[in-house]
Amino acid sequence: MPPLVYEALETDWKASFSEERQKESLHRLEEGFVILFPRLNFTLSEEEKEFLSPHVVGKSKNVCYNIANRQIGGTILKENAGSRLGRLMHRFADHTRHLLHNLLPKYQGCLKQGRTSFRPVEVAGRVTSWRKDDTRLHVDCFPSTPLQGKRIIRVFSNVNPEGCPRSWRVGEPFPDVVARFFPKLKAPIFGTPTLLHLLRVTKAKRSEYDHYMLQLHDQMKQDLEYQKNVQQSTLHFPAGGTWVVYTDQVSHAATAGQFQFEQTFYLPVSAMERPETSPLKILERMAGRDLVRGIATTRYVESPIAKFLYK
Repeated sequence: MPPLVYEALETDWKASFSEERQKESLHRLEEGFVILFPRLNFTLSEEEKEFLSPHVVGKSKNVCYNIANRQIGGTILKENAGSRLGRLMHRFADHTRHLLHNLLPKYQGCLKQGRTSFRPVEVAGRVTSWRKDDTRLHVDCFPSTPLQGKRIIRVFSNVNPEGCPRSWRVGEPFPDVVARFFPKLKAPIFGTPTLLHLLRVTKAKRSEYDHYMLQLHDQMKQDLEYQKNVQQSTLHFPAGGTWVVYTDQVSHAATAGQFQFEQTFYLPVSAMERPETSPLKILERMAGRDLVRGIATTRYVESPIAKFLYK
């Protein structure tokens, strides 16, 4: 299976794109391609390169940053060093926002910027639970953060100082994943979404869409025969490169690499050029019904139960 990669040669995070390039990029992204900028480097100053160490995270696998409130977490760095790392991650968040606004103008006004992450730990050989094992093919979803159909766009940059690539496996198209696993998925138990929300395990009430996406994620990761035998390709993202992908749609596994920044964005399906390509619409066609009807969000307070259930 040839990898679905659309290559772009821009080297400036604020580059302008022709209308034709914008339309082509939007079409490819919504069809499940990875848009690769092999020479779009997120440059670190000499002082910032001190953060290129796995020791900045302690027991965590990544540092997280919330641009909305400028809060940083997952790092052992305190005071001045932690603030400087936060400013570095804020700059990456700004860069990615400029890139997507110029590349995908149709989405402007609809994209919501989520968390920024820095992953300084080598992927290969990292010991973790099967559910958190990102070396296994999966599609992205969030146990504690129901998306209720919204898309997940992620921008990644490989900043490895030794020139080592970030390696992925990319699996079969999303419709094929759904056709394979949907018959095995169980309908939600009545009242469970409400209970999980009341217990503050989830930040909002799960829709049927979230329920099925979480099962899909788990079924894929648990099935070792599938992981081994499904049709897949290997991609090596170069150091100094950046790539953009719908990670809720593209089946992927990170198999090797160290020192990566990533930025998450959310997009309503209604803002897409072709909503029928979204995981929501594909799952709804399979289920034969609306999977997000009647869902409302409410205030959320962190619960310790969530860590126990999803460790």
